[in-house]
Amino acid sequence: MIKFLLNLAIQSFATRYSYDAAYMQHVTKTSASAGLRLAIALPLFTQYNGPKAALEVRWGAQLGSTLDGDCGPCAQLVTNMALEAGVPADMLTLCLQGQAASAGNVGLGFRFAQAAIADAADLDDLRQEIALRFGEVAVTAAACAASSGRIYPVLKRGLGFAKTCSQVNVGHDTIKVQLRT
Repeated sequence: MIKFLLNLAIQSFATRYSYDAAYMQHVTKTSASAGLRLAIALPLFTQYNGPKAALEVRWGAQLGSTLDGDCGPCAQLVTNMALEAGVPADMLTLCLQGQAASAGNVGLGFRFAQAAIADAADLDDLRQEIALRFGEVAVTAAACAASSGRIYPVLKRGLGFAKTCSQVNVGHDTIKVQLRT
């Protein structure tokens, strides 16, 4: 019964976002316990938004992290979810095109995530900028997004379901992804 209910929820999610959720169904099929964790526990962490004023920073961090995981369908999903949350399409497009420095708050989050992943020299400056402009809670949200955006692409790759990212649709525009900013 648990597997049945999980599969209903997975199908609803897949339909809502036009997303191939075969890997989620695979996890649920092989282990109801793992399926529950994937469907309930993991989103509690990965979907932590932080303060409303810093929502664009959080989504930028999620996108930057997801692109680092290099999974086309996951990058498309994050883009769709960010658009649904009200993140400006033009800012997402700039990040996808490798121009995050010109993408306002979305770019700030994107650059923060990529710096955190690479332990880059500018990480402290980006963290401080987020903290000064939006508060420490925003840093926490961006750090959660930066770490969690890689979970799904890595999980999918490990299960044999990952695909390489080359383009993402932002609204009606198809954007060729530039993986480094």
